[in-house]
Amino acid sequence: MRLFVPAAALLLAGLTPHFAAAQTTVIERDRPDAVVVDRPSTERKTVETRESSDGCSSKTVRKTNDMGDSKTVTKESCD
Repeated sequence: MRLFVPAAALLLAGLTPHFAAAQTTVIERDRPDAVVVDRPSTERKTVETRESSDGCSSKTVRKTNDMGDSKTVTKESCD
């Protein structure tokens, strides 16, 4: 009788389906392609320098490309 209980337990454990089997989930995301804007390299650059009598000076640089985009940077210094 003692051998019957462990043998029956092993037999039942081997026949039961494994409900706790691991599952793998794969999530795929579609990303849009990157947009690359190729801009022309021709730029116009205007440099303007001003000095005042009190010792202050300013320098303004303006860059404009063929697309019409512009950027202006001004640097001021006083001694």
